[in-house]
Parts: sequence; C-alpha cells; structure tokens
Amino acid sequence: MNVRRLFLKLGDRVTHRRYPQWGDGEVVEERSALTDGGMCFVRVVFADGQERSFINNLDDHNCCYYAGIRVNF
Repeated sequence: MNVRRLFLKLGDRVTHRRYPQWGDGEVVEERSALTDGGMCFVRVVFADGQERSFINNLDDHNCCYYAGIRVNF
C-alpha cells in the first residue's frame, strides 16, 4: 500500500502566504483515495467566504505546503 505524508488534518487553521487577502482558513474536509497512486485533498474555507481545494500529500510537488499554505499555531 502507498504510504502518504499528509500535511493538513481536519480542523487545522491555516493562512496562504501568497494570498493574504483570503484571510485565515479552516480545513473542513479531508479526502484520501484508497487506491495506490490516488490523490489526497483538503477543502479549506477562508475568511473571504470561498472554499478552495488543495493537494495534501507532501510527497507531491503540487502539495499545498509548497504552494504557500501554512498552519496557524
């Protein structure tokens, strides 16, 4: 089975470094495919009222971490 390194989990509070105008966001959904090679996504609702989806696998070069998403501590 393919092991995934997930970055975000349900309930995490986040910001996007490249789009601060979006405001803070919260992870409201996390999905992972059960098949090998499947995608892992998170859905984030930001303060501007928009829901945006991101890839959540740190082993994927398109992961939201590399795009600028950071967890608020």
